[in-house]
Amino acid sequence: MNAIWKRQPEAIHRLDQVLKKHKSDFISLFRNPPKNVQQHEKIQKASTEGVAIQGQQGTRLLPEQLIREAFILSDLFDIGELAAVELLLAGEHQQPHFPGLTRGLVAVLLYWDGKRCIANSLRTLIQSRQGKTWTLELSQELMTMTTRFTDDLMEQGLTQKILTLVSHIDLNNEFDKLQRERGLGSEKHRKEVSDLIKECRQSLAESLFVWTCQSPLSKDDTLILISYLEKVTVEADGSLDGVNLSLLMALLYCFDVSFLEQGTEDREDLMHRLPLLAERQYIATIHTRLQESQPWKLPGLQATVRLAWALALRGISQLSDVTALAEFTEADEAMAELAVADNVFLFLTESVVGSENFYQEEFYIRKIHNLVTDFLALMPMKVKQLRNRADEDARMIHMSIQMGNDPPISLRRDLEHLMLLIAELYRKDPFNLELALEYWCPSEPLQSSTIMGSYLGVAHQRPPQRQVVLSKFVRQMGDLLPSTIYIPYLKMLRGLASGPQCAHYCFSLLKVNGSSHAENIQGAGGSPVSWEHFFHSLMLYHEHLRKDLPSADSVQYRHLPLRGITQKEQDGLIAFLQLTTVIVNWSENARLALCEHPQWTPVVVILGLLQCSIPPILKAELLETLTAFGKSPEIAASLWQSLEYTQVELNEIESRCEEYPLTRAFCRLISTLVESSFPSNLGAGLRPPGFDPYLQFLRDAVFLRFRTRAYRRAAEKWEVAEVVLEVFYKLLRDYEPQLEDFVDQYVELQGEEIIAYKPPGFNLMYHLLNESPMLELSLSLLEEGVKQLDTYAPFPGKKHLEKAVQYCLALLNLTLQKENLFMDLLRESHLSLIVTPLEQLLQGINPRTKKADHVVNIARYLYHGNSNPELAFESAKILCCISYNSNIQIKLVGDFTHDQSISQKLMAGFVECLDNEDAEELINPDEGMSKPEKKRAQIHHETRIHILNLLITSLECSPPSLALYLLGYELKKPVSTTNLQDPGVLGCPRTCLHAILNILEKGTETRNGPTAVQESPHLAELCYQVIYQLCACSDTSGPTMRYLRTSQDFLFTQLQYLPFSIKEHEISTLNQMSWLMKTAAIEMRVTSLNRQRSHTQRLLHLLLDDMPVKPYLADGEGGMEDESRSVSGFLHFDTASKVRRKILSILDSIDFSQDIPEPLQLDFFDRVQIEQVIANCEHKNARGQVVCNVKYLHRVLVAEVNALQGMAAIGQRPLLMEEINTILQYVVERNKLLQCLHAKRHALESWRQLVEIILTACPQDLIQAEDRQLIIRDLLQDVHDKILDDDAAQELMPVVAGAVFTLTAHLSQSVKTEQKQPLALPMAGQSQYVLMLDGSFTSSPGSESISMGFASIGDSSLHIILKKLLDFILKTGGGFQRVRTHLYGSLLYYLQIAQRPDEPDTLEAAKKTMWERLTAPEDVFSKLQRENMAIIESYGAALMEVVCRDACDGHEIGRMLALALLDRIVSVDKQQQWLLYLSNSGYLKVLVDSLADDDLTLQSLLTPQPPLLKALYTYESKMAFLTRVAKSQQGALELLRSGVIVRLAQCQVYDMRPETDHQGMYGMRDPPVFIPAPVERYRQILLPALQLCQVILTSSMAQHLQAAGQVLQFLISHSDTIQAILRCQDVSVGSLQELACLTGIISKAALPGVLSEMDIDVNEGTLMELQGHTGRFQRQCLGLLSRFGGSDRLRQFKLQDDNAEGDRVNKRDEIELAMQQICANVMEYCESLMLQSAPSFQHAVCLFTPSLSESTNRDGPRQDPQAPVVPYWHLPGLGIIVYLLKQSTSDFFSYYDSHRQSVNKLQNVEQLPPDEIKELCQSVMPAGVDKISTSQKYVLARRRLVKLINNRAKLLSLCSYIIETCLFILWRHLEHYLLHCTPTDSQDPLLSSRMSFKKGRLQDSFGSEPNLDFSSGLNRVSQHDIEQVRCDTTNSFGESLQKKLLDIEGLYSKVRSRYTFIQALVRRIRGLLRISRT
Repeated sequence: MNAIWKRQPEAIHRLDQVLKKHKSDFISLFRNPPKNVQQHEKIQKASTEGVAIQGQQGTRLLPEQLIREAFILSDLFDIGELAAVELLLAGEHQQPHFPGLTRGLVAVLLYWDGKRCIANSLRTLIQSRQGKTWTLELSQELMTMTTRFTDDLMEQGLTQKILTLVSHIDLNNEFDKLQRERGLGSEKHRKEVSDLIKECRQSLAESLFVWTCQSPLSKDDTLILISYLEKVTVEADGSLDGVNLSLLMALLYCFDVSFLEQGTEDREDLMHRLPLLAERQYIATIHTRLQESQPWKLPGLQATVRLAWALALRGISQLSDVTALAEFTEADEAMAELAVADNVFLFLTESVVGSENFYQEEFYIRKIHNLVTDFLALMPMKVKQLRNRADEDARMIHMSIQMGNDPPISLRRDLEHLMLLIAELYRKDPFNLELALEYWCPSEPLQSSTIMGSYLGVAHQRPPQRQVVLSKFVRQMGDLLPSTIYIPYLKMLRGLASGPQCAHYCFSLLKVNGSSHAENIQGAGGSPVSWEHFFHSLMLYHEHLRKDLPSADSVQYRHLPLRGITQKEQDGLIAFLQLTTVIVNWSENARLALCEHPQWTPVVVILGLLQCSIPPILKAELLETLTAFGKSPEIAASLWQSLEYTQVELNEIESRCEEYPLTRAFCRLISTLVESSFPSNLGAGLRPPGFDPYLQFLRDAVFLRFRTRAYRRAAEKWEVAEVVLEVFYKLLRDYEPQLEDFVDQYVELQGEEIIAYKPPGFNLMYHLLNESPMLELSLSLLEEGVKQLDTYAPFPGKKHLEKAVQYCLALLNLTLQKENLFMDLLRESHLSLIVTPLEQLLQGINPRTKKADHVVNIARYLYHGNSNPELAFESAKILCCISYNSNIQIKLVGDFTHDQSISQKLMAGFVECLDNEDAEELINPDEGMSKPEKKRAQIHHETRIHILNLLITSLECSPPSLALYLLGYELKKPVSTTNLQDPGVLGCPRTCLHAILNILEKGTETRNGPTAVQESPHLAELCYQVIYQLCACSDTSGPTMRYLRTSQDFLFTQLQYLPFSIKEHEISTLNQMSWLMKTAAIEMRVTSLNRQRSHTQRLLHLLLDDMPVKPYLADGEGGMEDESRSVSGFLHFDTASKVRRKILSILDSIDFSQDIPEPLQLDFFDRVQIEQVIANCEHKNARGQVVCNVKYLHRVLVAEVNALQGMAAIGQRPLLMEEINTILQYVVERNKLLQCLHAKRHALESWRQLVEIILTACPQDLIQAEDRQLIIRDLLQDVHDKILDDDAAQELMPVVAGAVFTLTAHLSQSVKTEQKQPLALPMAGQSQYVLMLDGSFTSSPGSESISMGFASIGDSSLHIILKKLLDFILKTGGGFQRVRTHLYGSLLYYLQIAQRPDEPDTLEAAKKTMWERLTAPEDVFSKLQRENMAIIESYGAALMEVVCRDACDGHEIGRMLALALLDRIVSVDKQQQWLLYLSNSGYLKVLVDSLADDDLTLQSLLTPQPPLLKALYTYESKMAFLTRVAKSQQGALELLRSGVIVRLAQCQVYDMRPETDHQGMYGMRDPPVFIPAPVERYRQILLPALQLCQVILTSSMAQHLQAAGQVLQFLISHSDTIQAILRCQDVSVGSLQELACLTGIISKAALPGVLSEMDIDVNEGTLMELQGHTGRFQRQCLGLLSRFGGSDRLRQFKLQDDNAEGDRVNKRDEIELAMQQICANVMEYCESLMLQSAPSFQHAVCLFTPSLSESTNRDGPRQDPQAPVVPYWHLPGLGIIVYLLKQSTSDFFSYYDSHRQSVNKLQNVEQLPPDEIKELCQSVMPAGVDKISTSQKYVLARRRLVKLINNRAKLLSLCSYIIETCLFILWRHLEHYLLHCTPTDSQDPLLSSRMSFKKGRLQDSFGSEPNLDFSSGLNRVSQHDIEQVRCDTTNSFGESLQKKLLDIEGLYSKVRSRYTFIQALVRRIRGLLRISRT
């Protein structure tokens, strides 16, 4: 098949092998393996001993029952016992394909099917031979092969075998045998068996026929064939059956010499091979044989063969070089005479041309055509003789009539028979051959250039001799016609006029005949065969009959026989009318010429005659002629009007005669007229205008009564139904519901207003949307139809019944399509009509069966999909329409499954339609539709499409749905419990799912992949979609994927063939791949979740490997490749063997460029308006794409053209129509473009989904880290290359950007993981860089040799990726902000790669000296960072502009990401190019100014139920970015310039601090998960502002005072808030972090020096206020010390522990850190205050009273936990400092130990006990620790330990700072008190000594009252106090504390801080105490 019919070159080799293997089967044609005693015994014992079956391993035990069946089969078909067993087992295997049959019945089918295949193959092989009649245009190699093979078969006696088989295989005998053994099942089975047996015989006979067409048989074979034909008989109707017809034709082709006349180049060669010419013996033998007088069973058949032989002899005699055969060739006349004597022409007409198979084979028609034309051309004398004889006979008859005798009986009618043969032969022309053209010789050059003779080319070229002879025959026969052959001659002309050109010639002939005798118009002188004569007679009849019309009073005599027309005249008239009908039908010129002829006026005369009283049969013919005229719209329009006036009546005569030709003719007339032209105001002026009277008549009198009438001819019942339903169908098809149909239109008639009729389509819709008799009859017709088809028996009128059913189904379909619009319009209108949707009416109860089975009846037509594809198609379409409604689905499932046998049949019907082998998808439907088999194939295909669409829509409904039933899922139990099986397993039927998988499976065993993808792309696309839907829907997913994975290995098999790339069906191919990739993604996700590693791994390898999978090596592959392989093997890598990764080649197959149709160039229409109209016609199609409705657009445009008035418009109409065509072409192109883009997006989305699943959901360890990076690199580079191409469609950018984002994220993650690896596996050479425990990177030993750079993919790859990312960002230009959002995300991930990972602060790194650090080689991170920056900078201002613009406005997420990106870049931009750009181009200022707008939005966020948190996030991003800018000195400067702190000071949101409520938010039973409480939200707003201030203060060296001044202003402007925070009512992590941040700011800003610098012209009042504020800040800060520095803090901890349970560990760490930070900040503040206020040691500012009570007595009971320790007007005592010093010292050691332990644990994570690991993990991941793998647990534990270590390291540094500061402050105070202080007892005024320290304006900065009340505290220092201090300090500052302090210095300060500072201070304090003691 593939080699011969599909022309597949690769199949030739296969064919050769198959032929060699099976040659014996062809030689022993149909012979069965013989029975055998040993086999019999073996099988007998098979139930106990088992038996070996071919193609299966081992032996197999057979059940008794099967053995019994095998013996029956063996006897039945006379085949070997083993063969019978194999046949039965095959039947068992195939059983699911034949639901309802047992294995034995299936075996019977298979037996005959095997025979049929052999016969068909034989015919196909012979057909492909080289030969004389045709060529299949196959390759020479193939033809030589098949010719050689078939020659061998012929030598082995093929002819004899075929003829024996044909005579032995007899359907009735075979059926009797089967019947006896119960080998026949249902009607369908009987029909299938009988069809197979018939096809076997037919194919065998045709094998012989095709052989003789190509090359003649040998002498012996010819004789065998003649002997066979001698015994042939005819069928009951007198015709030959198909087999005998083939064999007769075979013999006729043996005698064929006409092909030699064609003068082809191989003529000589063919002549030598023709036994007729080459072998004298051949001619002699055949000639003798045919001369024998022994009559055959069919004398006509003998005559036919003799005639053919005579013509062959005549043909040979005309060849110049065959004189040797003269003795035979002389005998041709005699032989022909014999043939004519045996009525050869009659036999040919009745038995050959009359056979039902005759018109199915083009070469039969050609053969008989040649036979007839040869007879006429080669034996002219014989023809003349026939004519003379006919003339004689006519005279005799004439005379005997005159004499009144009976005419003689023995007259021969040969000429008449010859004419009737010609009439019949050319009447039908199914292949459009127009063979009859040979009879027409153009006598004069034709006027119209389009119609040339059969000799196209030059008009005057001399036609060939044969044509001249034939045309002479036609003309001469018409001259002086004897009356006996008048009718046959007309019939012959009717046959010869069939065809567009023939009709024209015939028309001319009749015209010319009349005109030559124009003068005798009156009489019979003119040729009786002419238009003139015919129309003249018609007119006379009309005149005559009109006079005869009875008057009104004699109505009762109506039906008296008229003396008008005799039977003979009637026959003549009918013959001429039929001739006219044929000519007018075929030729439009003739139609118009006749109509416009002034004298003939055929239409008028015919209409006149119709009103006269003539027999119905003649009326019917007249109507048929009118119908032919009505084909031209111009004539049709006037015909309507004439019909209106004549009012044709269809009387009841017909029903009395029980024949209805007139009704049928009338329906056909209306049908044609409706199609040609449809006047809307029909009958205006006579009656209410409209078509309604006709419609009512057709509906009520014809359709509704057709069942109840009596019919003489049973078939006529269905003919009537068919024609009337055709009219309904056309009316409804052309109806479009419009608004004006729903409004009553009034017209005036004879002065009164009446309602006009509605359009016929409206009435039909109304009747079909109600339970009308019409709908009821239609539905019962459908029921009857399916019942009749279920009998599988032929019955009269079957074709017409099928057509009627088809129209019924089509009517329902049209109604379903139009009902929505119809009902919408009806609802809007005010008509009081009620309609019900058709889908609901179809749910109604059937009055006959009392069940709701209408839809079931419709669905049952699918079961006949093979025999009646059109019905199955319409039925599938209806079901598809209905299935949109899920309520109906549930009812349908009930109806379908209610009856077991029907349910099985319905399922089988659906499956059969999907399984259909003949279906073919036509890519360009216009080309192929001419051939009927192509058309059928297309219909089969469309049916499959509808069924798949039905499944797709049905799957979207909730279960139970039709799809679940058809695909074999559980309906009674939950769907997910289904257990899908292969068909036949556990009684599982073959379902649609099996059929779909089968469609996709075909071809997967070859190299080319699934054939459906190439041959029926749309079908394949829907199949993949159904499977995807099944896998994606949660109910069906489990069972489906299990079945696909285990039974089918579906995905692996299919994915192997990706990418499918077929340019011409790009859209379908892309969609197929999309569904398949989506399904694969689900599969990988599911197998990963279920830990089915091997499955996941197989698919991963398939998609990602770049090493080719080694296919099995074909033998003989060696030689060159092996050598080259060994060389490359020597080099350790094989360059040639790399293949493209499948996932990349799939990407390659998506073409990113898109051709855009040329813009419209219009001459008449306005382009803008047309674009507008196109936009208005857009709608969403089934796939959800917006496309333009072309049909609707066409209607709109045509209506526009029709509305034009005036002559100019009519003249330009063709041009306008042409332009409409252009517009429609454009729109079709545009739709295709939209669909193509949609498909590309879909494919890209699916590809991205698959990639994302591979990277995220599949177990990480299935792809090695290095491969992972390489894969991501390849993907990134490819996807960028495609999108950066200039032609890439912008619509694809969003998807690509999304993919880039995911890929970069994974790349970053993968590189980082790779860098963390070595920590776990410190193996030499494992990775380039090993992370030493001191946190720095060093090269691992031996890695210097390969300088790869960063990660496994190397720096250069990373740089390429960066450049492409930046190119992509720039490519997006101004638009596409969302696309850029993804790209910014990608860029951030990318830049993250160069960030150092979190390293544990092991306190070791700092041991290196400064010099060592400066001279250390640049590590990989900074190198990559530097190079990245260089690349970014190379893009210059273009890139900066884009990013900055996005950061300032646009979509929130886009802004956030752009800010984050700026943050990242600014942080690594050492040259500060970006910072300069930001400030110079004003973007920084814009950002700062935008804080004012944020202020308002943020205020709204503090309400308890905030609108959206977007604003908060953008604000946080903005502040984070500004903070980042502030980290550099230059940045801080720019920010101060842009006034950021001033802006913050103006923001009011910071003043809106919500009260903390312990009940409100958290009093709810479950607080909202995502939205934080108002307090939290407030902190999120405030903290960034505080951090920004802190950073600015830290980094602005040069402008420090200016910065501090601004910050102080910020603090003061929000002083209420600040003080509330400092009061710290509620202790929580958040409030402590606020405090820590705030104390940090105050310690740097609220200093005396700042106030002095702030503003020059401050007046006294303001100054006082400012000082008041700062004083208050200072007091509150000192107050904090006692809360968090003293013993009080333990209680704070306790309080916290009770609150938070969840992540207590983390919280505790944070609280601890915050408290230490607060203490450190306050101590720093104290230190700054002391230093700034006292330049010299003598003038110290004392902040603490000389009381150590704080440190000694703190454990008494406290009443108020929230009150400050010291009332703020008191100063804290020095005791608190000493306490803090001790506390910090002990803290330090505990932190130090904890830090050391954690470092040790980190070094040996793998050795830790599981419980500890679990505990560590839980603090990172509170839930679900048990579910993760051990390696992941280690990663989490490490993360936690690094966090712990770093937390401890921070605490250590804070402790050491606090200790140092405490010592310093203690020393300064002691020094003051013990050395410089004058006690109050001595009454020396303290003030004078203290106030003199500050020169300058703010003299009284620290003395005046509002400030710190030092004076009141310090005034009262008495001698006793000083003594007490000395004493207490000496006690507290004992040896042990001093030792500890020195230890701390040794352990920590050596590397981290001012070394020996502690030592010095300890020494001084000891000294002070010692001095003062002395």
